[in-house]
Amino acid sequence: AEVGGWSGPLILKGDGRNGGSADLVMGYEDIAPGQAIAPHRHQMADEILFVHQGTGVVEVDARVVPFSPGATIYVPKHVRVTLRNTGAGPVSIAFVFSKPGFEEYLRDTSVPEGQPVTPLSTDERRTIRARHKWHTLYEQP
Repeated sequence: AEVGGWSGPLILKGDGRNGGSADLVMGYEDIAPGQAIAPHRHQMADEILFVHQGTGVVEVDARVVPFSPGATIYVPKHVRVTLRNTGAGPVSIAFVFSKPGFEEYLRDTSVPEGQPVTPLSTDERRTIRARHKWHTLYEQP
């Protein structure tokens, strides 16, 4: 699925519906220069981010750390995370979750790959985030 709204294309690579894993969720995302992943916390799963390309800054709890290609970022459940692209090109990351759940939020905020992206309104995004707060809590609904 491609996500519209906060960054660039996001592709789910493996989960219960795609690849058959009952436990793991894996995807790939491009974050455009100047864009960020909004501050949030995952309630049910740990996350690992692998930076394939690009540079930026990640905040994990109170730690603020610059990153470059090859960085691996571990985010325990219940810990605040936000990531910002501070470079001139895209940041490409692979992400893996230890338990399913977040992929359903991604499906609710996306369109199938290759389909036109219609941005969600603030109210639509707020409603979707409220429905998925059991898994992921965003600082801004």
